[in-house]
Amino acid sequence: MPEQKTVEKETLEAKAVLKYARISSRKVKIVADLIRGKKTDEALAIVKFTPKASSEIIEKLLKSAIANAENNHGMNRGNLIVSEIYANQGPTLKRIRPAAKGSAVRIRKRTSHITIVVKEEN
Repeated sequence: MPEQKTVEKETLEAKAVLKYARISSRKVKIVADLIRGKKTDEALAIVKFTPKASSEIIEKLLKSAIANAENNHGMNRGNLIVSEIYANQGPTLKRIRPAAKGSAVRIRKRTSHITIVVKEEN
């Protein structure tokens, strides 16, 4: 008996990546969790009115991902959803601040790598 092959419909996806963003990945994940799985228009509205430090960065990156989808892959903007969004920890910049009695305190300026992937909804 011949084997049946299942043909998977190839789903196009576009992504935008921001590396070395000067914000902690922990702060970015709060806003990222709000828009994961949402339509892009709804996600932009959520990000625009979320009073968090990372929302401005994510808004700009989401607009970039949408532009990549339209221009590079010919996708329809109305059908796009945020399929993946994640923030990984980047390198930490270590600085020193003088403290009492001639000692020093280490300051950790954290960075993150943010990735947004948009897909066309069927």
